Amino acid sequence: MILSLLLPLIDNSYSYAPSMGKIYLFIIVLCMLLVVMGTYRSPAVALMPDITPKPLRSQANAIINLMGALGGIAYLLISAFLYSKSRTKGLKHVDYLSIFMIVGLIMISALLIVMFTVNERKLSEAVNVADTKSGSSGAVSHDGHKQKTEEIMIDSATSKVVSKNDFPSDVKKSLAFLLVSIAFWFISYNAVTTWFTTYANAKWSMSLGEANTCLLVANGGAILCYLPIGWLSGKFGRKKMILSGITIMTISFIASFIYTFTIGKFTPALYAIFLLVGMAWASISVNSLPMVLEMCKGSEIGKFTGLYYTFSMAAQIVTPVATGWLMHYVGYNVLFIYAAIFMAAAFFSMQFVKHGEAVIAK
Repeated sequence: MILSLLLPLIDNSYSYAPSMGKIYLFIIVLCMLLVVMGTYRSPAVALMPDITPKPLRSQANAIINLMGALGGIAYLLISAFLYSKSRTKGLKHVDYLSIFMIVGLIMISALLIVMFTVNERKLSEAVNVADTKSGSSGAVSHDGHKQKTEEIMIDSATSKVVSKNDFPSDVKKSLAFLLVSIAFWFISYNAVTTWFTTYANAKWSMSLGEANTCLLVANGGAILCYLPIGWLSGKFGRKKMILSGITIMTISFIASFIYTFTIGKFTPALYAIFLLVGMAWASISVNSLPMVLEMCKGSEIGKFTGLYYTFSMAAQIVTPVATGWLMHYVGYNVLFIYAAIFMAAAFFSMQFVKHGEAVIAK
């Protein structure tokens, strides 16, 4: 929270007295903030798989994403009010300190809730007891699969029980391509979410509040779909739901590119496009982490969660810089083509992922 509050303060100082030193300071603080975020995000997210059986992780992740989207909507509503067109019109510089303070207070509240209401050890033991009662023989590992004298895993491509001490080469291959796919779709999606307000202002003459309304519609679409997608993923498979989301997202980005050249200003049609974007992203985000965790044993949940966030966060660090450079030197119109290309690359790399579906040990 302290580091995040420094960002608008440095920004405000720069607006009054610009200097390269303040730019470097902003970059340093931002990098420190990303590191700090990484230290708490992986263990925080690992709470879900620690207390959820593998076959139910897509549904559990759907609930997590639902709550995240509700938080995103709360932010967009607050920002749309604080930075509406009427409030920012004519200002040479917009002070974002107030929104950072509100977000900081929400973060502290969330931390206190987790500290005083979530007992990971107790919940994990309850899950293990439930799994033991449902199993026919043998002990039950931390991730819900039966074991005898050694850690075992379920090969989700063949449904065979194999030793987890020897990580199969085909599972390694699937994991590698899945992580690459995760990087690709975060490169694509984060490029749009990072630069959309700038793009919308430059190409469609929209204010920050109006642009955030489009993102609000996207979050609304995601909220409507999280729980149904969790159920559909259990019925049709995680990979199929991810591929359907990637396809819709790619089409939506291409449609946005065409929209710029055919209409070139705000119309309600944008809401329809971003509704599809939100629905598609829900289909991807609900299933990506559970697919990664399906390939590990219980003791490796934190490690594999870390792998997931290493690739997703690395993508989110690189893509704003790369997209910003392209928009500056090539033109704003490159944004949605860039996003569509990387989303299509994710579709291609996902074809090589053969593991990660929920398989119940028998």
